[in-house]
Amino acid sequence: MQTATEPVTARCRYLQPPGTWIQCALESRELLALCLKKIKASLSKVRLIDAGFIWTEPHSKRLKLKLTVQKEVINGAVLQQVFVVEYLIQSQMCEDCHRIEAKDFWKAVVQVRQKTLHKKTFYYLEQLILKHRLHQNTLRIKEIHDGLDFYYSSKQHAQKMVDFLQCTVPSRSKSSQRLTSHDVHSNVYNYKSTFSVEIVPVCKDNVVCLSPKLAQSLGNMSQICVCIRVTSTVHLIDPSTLQIAEIDGNTYWRHPFNSLFNPKQLEEFIVMDINRVQEKKKPAGAGARSNKHTLAEAWVKKTSELNTDHQYFCCTHLGHILNPGDLVLGFDLANCNLNDEFVNKMSPHNIPDVVLIKKSYDRAKRQHRRNWKLKELERDREGTDTDDERQYQDFLEDLEEDEAIRKNVNIYRNADIPVESDTDDDGAPRISLAEMLEDLHISEDATGGEGANMMTE
Repeated sequence: MQTATEPVTARCRYLQPPGTWIQCALESRELLALCLKKIKASLSKVRLIDAGFIWTEPHSKRLKLKLTVQKEVINGAVLQQVFVVEYLIQSQMCEDCHRIEAKDFWKAVVQVRQKTLHKKTFYYLEQLILKHRLHQNTLRIKEIHDGLDFYYSSKQHAQKMVDFLQCTVPSRSKSSQRLTSHDVHSNVYNYKSTFSVEIVPVCKDNVVCLSPKLAQSLGNMSQICVCIRVTSTVHLIDPSTLQIAEIDGNTYWRHPFNSLFNPKQLEEFIVMDINRVQEKKKPAGAGARSNKHTLAEAWVKKTSELNTDHQYFCCTHLGHILNPGDLVLGFDLANCNLNDEFVNKMSPHNIPDVVLIKKSYDRAKRQHRRNWKLKELERDREGTDTDDERQYQDFLEDLEEDEAIRKNVNIYRNADIPVESDTDDDGAPRISLAEMLEDLHISEDATGGEGANMMTE
């Protein structure tokens, strides 16, 4: 009897001649039927009364059946006998497993790309894939500088991934296929399919400039907006009025816009004075406003210009967390050269001097007391650098600050880091223990190889 083990699910499949592989659990009815078919010729002259398994060690590569048979002998007398049949299991790699282990065999690939300098959206997408277990059918995952490649053994699995991506992030896709072989006798064609998925080039904390037509359709909001979140849509907020809007993938590709800055251009400011603004009356046709933010007018100064008297005035949506003396990260629009078609057509009076993005905390202290962790996809990397590590730390801080994103991510408690008290809390957002999952590890030493496989199914 020959078996094959699937690398992904770690379940045994048994060969049913001539070329069919069926999945069977130990001592199951399906495995019993398969074993009886092996000795069908020997049982043709007797009547089978009972059949059952005799327990054997799972790793012994042996199966034992206890059979009870009857046969009529001289003058109507019936002879009954009980005997044991022993099977030897021989391991063999099936054709599907052989192709998977070859690593280079694939029939479909999904190429996910985002033309940005920051990988926040990819880190979020990675956690969604892990949570919904969309990576289980992949043969290989390869990371490149601007995206990920997912390789599959069937076109159906690749199409399932494309449908998932279009439901979770704003994107567009296109597909193509290439003929690899053709059997003229059976008229069978073999293709390799390629799916290209492009995610909108906007990440969280980007400052964007909308086209006048798009801004008007969103409730006459300002053209200069801040991206506060990217889920299945792009969430924007107008820092001068708190007006919010959501842009899906179809709307974006009809009215595309780009980020005005990259994350490396963030500058640190200190809040000199801040005044909360009473809620302004909504003009006619205005869209919804955010209830989680507070509108404020602030005077800020660059930390690199503390020896000067130059200050900047701006409206901000961070009035609920900022106080005089706080450090805040933002973009300086007054002293930069913006190369954007929509900004160049705007009146200078409508362009703010500074756009504040988020409050600044001590990163080293946040990393030291972070008692949780995330899982990662196993993939081929081209190599990581310090910039990738900084971007990953930015994503972890975003999870701590944004509860809406955190709900879609599995966060695991890191038992190696003790839970600290909040006595020296500097006000930085933290994730509560109630939101964390226990990271379960099952070792083969504790349960045995087969037992561990059965528990992980």
